[in-house]
Amino acid sequence: MLVGLHDAERDHMKNKIFPNFALMKISAYHKAQGDTVKWWNALYNPYYSAVYSSKVFDFTPENPYLPPHTIKGGTGYGLYGELPTEIDSQFPDYTLYPDCDYALGYITRGCPNRCGWCVVPTKEGDIRPYADWRNITRSDTKKLVLMDNNILACEYGIQQLAELTQTDYRLDLNQGMDARLVDERIADIIARLKWIKYIRFSCDQISQLEAITQTTALLAQRGVKPSRLFVYLLVTKDLESAEYRIQRLKALKVSIYAQAERNPSQGIMPNAAQKEFVHRYIYGRSYKKETWREYCRRVNFTKGEQTHD
Repeated sequence: MLVGLHDAERDHMKNKIFPNFALMKISAYHKAQGDTVKWWNALYNPYYSAVYSSKVFDFTPENPYLPPHTIKGGTGYGLYGELPTEIDSQFPDYTLYPDCDYALGYITRGCPNRCGWCVVPTKEGDIRPYADWRNITRSDTKKLVLMDNNILACEYGIQQLAELTQTDYRLDLNQGMDARLVDERIADIIARLKWIKYIRFSCDQISQLEAITQTTALLAQRGVKPSRLFVYLLVTKDLESAEYRIQRLKALKVSIYAQAERNPSQGIMPNAAQKEFVHRYIYGRSYKKETWREYCRRVNFTKGEQTHD
């Protein structure tokens, strides 16, 4: 049996290197059944017994050459179902992505919050334990990338992180932690963990700023420099909120990664001002030396005054 795998983002973004976790498990399952698994190629459509396509982002375009019987999954397709247990229980097939030099997985799934821009509660439900870190790691690397959406909201997740402080594994929590959940105990755990590079948090609302400030101080007391902190910042059409958060975070001297709100399925697309704010004002590093209003006047970007379009 020949099985074809289609990573929609890999197909569209030629330099995309982040593995598709679901496809890695599907590959492992079929190989365990004795099937031949290859990356999908339209030229071989008549020969595939099954084709799986996974799409993470809803703005990733469809591939028109996928056969009609393609099994599709992922939030990019608007499909929130989980993998069957017999597939989900498989150890991922890392041979699909030979450049991946880290282990990848989840310790918890779900999130107790109900943020309007996030599909996680719809897709995964409330926070719950999912796996033991020992069952995620690889024997050929000491790097471990966790994709948990809110690991600090679950006592099980916190205990797992505490256990990892006693190991040589280096971590990356790539979805960002919720600083509002960081207290003295959790700050101790975070400071003792070994990190691949950054310690990631999110600041999507002004209400999160005080928690980010407090967390930065708690970690600094434990020897973690603010420059080690990486903060995701959601940029909605309310640029006044984004600008206020940027200036507060800049004062903390943390690293910032801005993302314009985009959700085509709900008719939400970034406008010209959001794109200018993210791609030129933030990534162009202008925020380091001037306010958003000053930037707009300097480059004669008049739409920047329309913060709520």
